[in-house]
Amino acid sequence: MSGPVKHAVADGVRSMRADKALASAFPEHSRVAFQRAFDAGLVALRGRPVQRSATVRGGDVLEFSFPEVRVATLRAVKIRLRVLFEDKWLLAIDKPAGMVVHPGAGTREDTLVHALLAHCAGSLSGIGGVERPGIVHRLDRETSGVIVVAKTDQAHRELAKQFAARTVVKEYLALVAGVPRLMSGTIHKAIGRNLRQRHKMAVVEEGLGGRASWTDWAIVERYGDLAALVACTLHTGRTHQIRVHMASLGHPVLGDSAYGWKANPRMGRQPGRVMLHAGRLAITHPGTGKVLDLRAPVPADFKAQIKALKGA
Repeated sequence: MSGPVKHAVADGVRSMRADKALASAFPEHSRVAFQRAFDAGLVALRGRPVQRSATVRGGDVLEFSFPEVRVATLRAVKIRLRVLFEDKWLLAIDKPAGMVVHPGAGTREDTLVHALLAHCAGSLSGIGGVERPGIVHRLDRETSGVIVVAKTDQAHRELAKQFAARTVVKEYLALVAGVPRLMSGTIHKAIGRNLRQRHKMAVVEEGLGGRASWTDWAIVERYGDLAALVACTLHTGRTHQIRVHMASLGHPVLGDSAYGWKANPRMGRQPGRVMLHAGRLAITHPGTGKVLDLRAPVPADFKAQIKALKGA
């Protein structure tokens, strides 16, 4: 959009907020983009800047432009990415364990965002801001597997709606300590911030700050009484959800010392990270409307840990 654009409010509209009028007329642009335009004084009615809450009626003509996009201060870094799917709407990556998704305190220039800036060369949704361009959801540093990134603002909004509505299929594999007594189960336990250790989460009552959390799990394979491979399906997306829920059953994820795992000499090989893998993510494609079923193969370190458990 190179210059100011004029929009005539449709005849028959008796009363509507100015920001809603523009957002509904130009769905290819986000509400956030229009909010920035209002805040910068770049939306005018009858030649005068108006607030986003201003009332407009049929026949009114709004003139607007967007503020100049701030150039990201992050440097694009060429890092090899395992691309599972890519088109003009989105990009799906098989994130390796150890890679941080977005920059933060203590991170270097090796995050997924740094890699995306180089790979996508300017075609990323700006909704996430300078620090999180295109990022719709996240995986912990030590978790491997599927992560989807939006290339356009429209794709970002559509995907965010799916995650919020819990229509996305999210399936993980976890190696857990010990073997659950049942073959499968459902965990409905609210999760909130650990009051004593703020960097951790915990099972917390909903009235005391916990948020409803739902995980289905099923044993895939047992390794004596040492460990089990468990398939987990997330119906909510709380921070550390699988880690907290499995630990609450007395079966913490291997390598997850933050939630109660302790090294077991009987294993032989000790895990080098939290053994959690996001193996499948199924979404509705924001452009085609078709189901996009994304799958990431089990990584080498996961296979090596399973082999060691079988040998033990």
